[in-house]
Parts: sequence; structure tokens; C-alpha cells
Amino acid sequence: MTYQSLEQQHTAGVYPKRDLTLVRGKDATLWDDQGREYIDCASNQGVSTLGHGNEAVARAIYEQALTLLNCSEIFYNDRRAQFLDALCAVLPAPLQRAFLCNSGAEAVEAAIKFARLSTGRPNIVATVRGFHGRTLGALSATYEPKYREPFQPLVPGFSHAPYNKLDALAEAVTDQTAAVLIEPVQGEGGVHPATIEYLRGAREICDARGALLILDEVQTGFGRTGKWFACEHSDVTPDLLAMGKAIGGGVPMGAVGIRDTVRNLAPGAHGSTFGGNPLACAAGLASLAEMKRLDIPRLAAEKGAYFMERLEEVNVPIVREVRGLGLLIGIELKTKVAPYLRALQAEGVIALPAGLNVLRFLPPAVITHQQIDIVAEKTAKVLAG
Repeated sequence: MTYQSLEQQHTAGVYPKRDLTLVRGKDATLWDDQGREYIDCASNQGVSTLGHGNEAVARAIYEQALTLLNCSEIFYNDRRAQFLDALCAVLPAPLQRAFLCNSGAEAVEAAIKFARLSTGRPNIVATVRGFHGRTLGALSATYEPKYREPFQPLVPGFSHAPYNKLDALAEAVTDQTAAVLIEPVQGEGGVHPATIEYLRGAREICDARGALLILDEVQTGFGRTGKWFACEHSDVTPDLLAMGKAIGGGVPMGAVGIRDTVRNLAPGAHGSTFGGNPLACAAGLASLAEMKRLDIPRLAAEKGAYFMERLEEVNVPIVREVRGLGLLIGIELKTKVAPYLRALQAEGVIALPAGLNVLRFLPPAVITHQQIDIVAEKTAKVLAG
């Protein structure tokens, strides 16, 4: 029996599986069970910013696993304290507290709850094309009907305003709005960066109406866009900053950065059994240290610019636009993307869709220039047909 048939026999069936069994990774290279190499331009949806098999992170996980795996936040813990201190040191300066959880979706859920609790208001304004996760609150903020409709009725009080349209946002925010929830770069929604004017205007609208600003940096955080956080490109600081994916160096983890504008977070207001566990905190602490040592934001900025330049050279009729920020890059096609993802995989490149017609590249920041050249060449080849 193959690994694929064994897994298919027992899996829930909710994932659209690719015909590929990945068993090993190092830096920006993955191997399947047949020993074939692939250049990873997916990073597990943005998790593996540091690449695969980072020895410092692996060593920290091993040592912590032998020391103490679990410790509820009803007790203090040495590794958690160290991680919180290191995390807050890289967050935008006004964010000096954090809630720790287990995923980006959980971080969004917590941010929504904190906003409602802090303001005493019920409503959340999210954006058209926004994606925030699949748990019930995060799904209510997510726009795409195919994710939402099977689970309706969803949580009440959510609405969606067009992205990058300040007039529409101003009209949507009222005295009943607890928060505005925005991705600085829409990933799943098609790789659309927010304009500087839009994010700054959103901050001003929230301040004027007494609402909080939540930025979802689950995919864009920790150097992915060329800054530690994408909001730094606009010099905009949110009240709540949702994080996940790359935060734990591959270990499941999420967090919410919290500004002092957020109030009423009393003991018992929220919680998580595994949130802030010592294993994840040890992985996160080592991951942050490695991101600093390698200067991941600089690498993402430099290699992202080079990658964009190479992809813009892909001059084929089906390409409508190349866009992105740092190492979050999309090629919008004039046709559906699925056949080209399969063709790239056959050529040894793993990439992602972003909607029906956008080819998304999310490589580790440790990808080499040579690998970027190969990806660009393979992309040109498959898009040319």
C-alpha cells in the first residue's frame, strides 16, 4: 500500500490533494518519496520563511521537548516569558502585550473578541476578497462565498467593504463598529497589496469613529514582505495585530499583538489550553533569533525585488499582471491557474493559487538567486504552453 492510498483511506476528505508525497526538506528544497527534488515556492502557505530543516530551531524544539512540553498560562513559564519579550521587541513599538494561541485563525478570533470586548460594540467591517481563516468568527470575516455559504448562518455583525476604497470604508464604519479588519496584502484574495493611503486612511477613520484597527498579518508577518510587518511600509500601527504561520518556525503557533488602546482584557476573558506552551515558545524564540541573524526582512526585500524582475520578464499573452510585496508575489492570468500549477509541479516547482486565476509564489527567504532563476524559467515555459 502506498502512502497516498493509506492516507486517503483515513483522511477526512476536506483537502484537495495533489498527487505528491513530500517526505523531507532543507532550506528551499523539498523531496518526495521517490527522491525527486522540488523548489518550494509555497512554504506551507507562508509558514517556512526560514526554510526547512533549520538546525537552531530543531535543536530548540528537541531540548525543550526533553524539559517541559506543556505549561498552562495559569502558571508563569521561563520560555514563554523569554518569547514574549523577544516578540514584543520586533512588533511595532506601541504593541507591547500579546495573547498567544495556536494558529492564525485563532489569532483572528481572539482579535475579534478583544475588539468587541474593548469597545462594547458588535460589528466588524472586513474587506471584499479578504481571507481570515475557517473558524466560525474568522470565516464570518472571510469574503469568498464558497468558504462561507455551506456554514451559514454565520456570526452576525460582519460586513465587507471594497478593498483599497477609502470612501466605501468610511461609509461602512459607524458608531456600532467595533473594528475594521484588513490584510495589508491580500494573499488568498489574489495578492493585492494595500496602498499606503488606504491603510493610513483606515487608521484615521477608526480613530475618528472610535473603532479599533485590526491588521491580519498571519501571512505577511515576520519579514515576508521586506519589513518585519507589512504595516511598517505604511507607518501604520494597528490596535490589534494578528500573527501566525512563520511565528513558530514551523511549529503551530499564533499570537495577537495588543496596543494599550485595547481595554477590558480581564482574567478569564479568553484562553487557550495549548496557547503559549513551552515547546512552541522555544521554537518561536529560536525562530526569531534566526530571523534576526539572517536578516530575513532584508533577504525578502532583495530577493523579492529580484524575483519580481525575473517574473516581469515572462512575456506571454496569458499574463495580465505581476504584483506583490517582498516574497509574496502573484501572477494574474487571463485563464484558470490550476493546469499551470500542475505543470509547474511536473517541472519541479511547487507554487500556490490565489483565487481561480492567480499564480502565487511564497518561497522561503533562504531561496537562492539560482533557484529563483530556475523558477522564472520554468514559469515562462509552462505559461507559454
